[in-house]
Amino acid sequence: MSKLLDQVVGELSKLPGIGRRTALRLAVHLLRVDREDVGALSESLSRFRNDIKYCGRCNNLSDDDLCPICSDPHRDRGVVCVVEQVKDVISIENTRQYNGLYHVLGGIISPMQGIAPSDLKIDLLLENIAQGGIREVILALNTSIEGETTAFYITRRLAAQTGEESEVPVRISSIARGIGFGDELDYADELTIAHAIHNRTTL
Repeated sequence: MSKLLDQVVGELSKLPGIGRRTALRLAVHLLRVDREDVGALSESLSRFRNDIKYCGRCNNLSDDDLCPICSDPHRDRGVVCVVEQVKDVISIENTRQYNGLYHVLGGIISPMQGIAPSDLKIDLLLENIAQGGIREVILALNTSIEGETTAFYITRRLAAQTGEESEVPVRISSIARGIGFGDELDYADELTIAHAIHNRTTL
């Protein structure tokens, strides 16, 4: 095999869900398309990696300091949906059934993987809530042991900060369990996610 081809296959196969056979097909495909198209792909990947930002309010991916969702004046700014990763924002947005804001944690608590609460954007969430105006926090985390642990931790932190003794208590809810235990949001169909959002339960 060509060393150049082998190098490209090796790099492509590092992507999640891409084995060497699929990587080989992709590499051969790149040889068939115009050089300009390959150059455009390479440039867009480079710009994405170097210029992408994280929203200063919700930690979502953004081209600017604030993401389009946080900047949208038509969104319900009193409701915040807490998710694990950016891909979960995309899954929920595709349902077109939610019009609030988001908060991306950047992961979930997992002692086995060395991920502690301090490694997540939980403090940023609490800071946003402390500024006022938020009446409900929806926990839309994956229904795994780690997801449940993270939800419990956030619930305790939120309750301590915005409990009944607070002047403006914040409702804490969770998406309905139409999503099976252990399932991930990006694998659930849009109707199931929409149903879970609409039938969320108070924690």
